[in-house]
Amino acid sequence: MAKLEDVLHGNIYDWIAKIQHGILHSSMSASLEDSSDFISGDAKCFVRVFERFSYVGNNRVSLSVTLFQVGDGPIHLSAITAGGSQAVFFKVNTWGEEAFLDKLREVLCQY
Repeated sequence: MAKLEDVLHGNIYDWIAKIQHGILHSSMSASLEDSSDFISGDAKCFVRVFERFSYVGNNRVSLSVTLFQVGDGPIHLSAITAGGSQAVFFKVNTWGEEAFLDKLREVLCQY
């Protein structure tokens, strides 16, 4: 498992659109598996779960991205990957997870 946490500024709707577009166009096998949006008062929480095939690990890897914002305050981002291991009792070969997270880092660095 690999994790990235960051604080973004700006419009949460713009950020979720940029992230979704960037991840889906980062790999031929990338897909949006599911999404969930919560809005309560001035709090907004967006969740996206992506998957893609990892050629290095020869398996599928998932990336869960959560954005949370209250009012016009900072946007809190949490991204966690999973599924990149082939071992039964411990994690080995997590390169695919890190590589998927690197795609998100690339998207964030563009803005």
